[in-house]
Amino acid sequence: MSEMKILVVEDDRSVANLITTTLKIHQYQYVYAGCGKEAISLCASHHPEMILMDLGLPDMDGIQVLETVREWSSAVIIVISARGEDNDKIEALDAGADDYLTKPFSVDELLARIRAAQRRMNFISEHREESPVFINGNLVIDYASHVVKVDQEEIHLTAIEYRLLCLLARNVGKVLTHTYIIDHIWGNGMESDISSLRVYMTNLRKKLKVKDMIQTHIGIGYQMIRIDNG
Repeated sequence: MSEMKILVVEDDRSVANLITTTLKIHQYQYVYAGCGKEAISLCASHHPEMILMDLGLPDMDGIQVLETVREWSSAVIIVISARGEDNDKIEALDAGADDYLTKPFSVDELLARIRAAQRRMNFISEHREESPVFINGNLVIDYASHVVKVDQEEIHLTAIEYRLLCLLARNVGKVLTHTYIIDHIWGNGMESDISSLRVYMTNLRKKLKVKDMIQTHIGIGYQMIRIDNG
């Protein structure tokens, strides 16, 4: 049985049964919440590593649950929702979701998203142990506390922007292709493309104000340049 604990947040019993049965068959540990308040309570008491959650909950909007949980939890959050518009996806991702799966979905796709998330979690965990703090010029990333500073001033990033920065930092000096970045940030099957990546990268550069540190290789990808700290 996997040691990872998953919180399932879904008020539709048929969908909830499908998800929990799938998790049980594939030997994942899980806890279940049928509403937003219960989800927040279980997240605080059980500290799940992953959350699978619907947005249309009976007592409160799922975005509100997302924002509340993100105040203290670093769990991977995969939204599973019937809201399939781009604006809904962007709102959820900006609120702290790591991935977005639109209903109706297949069991195979759900399991693929979970496996992709596990790979990202393992990658971050392994590298965090090797280098708890990354320093490059006036940029400092504290992996343990998820704090990013430029010129000693804390910079607030979205979940996607933070993962992009960490991926570049852990591969400093290497040119990362668009495909490599998209696969590691969103995982296989994520409805994303190069144009979306460009938007996130542009926003990241604006917030960091270190444009020369992250270079664009047209038609290929991006590279973080190592800055002499001496």
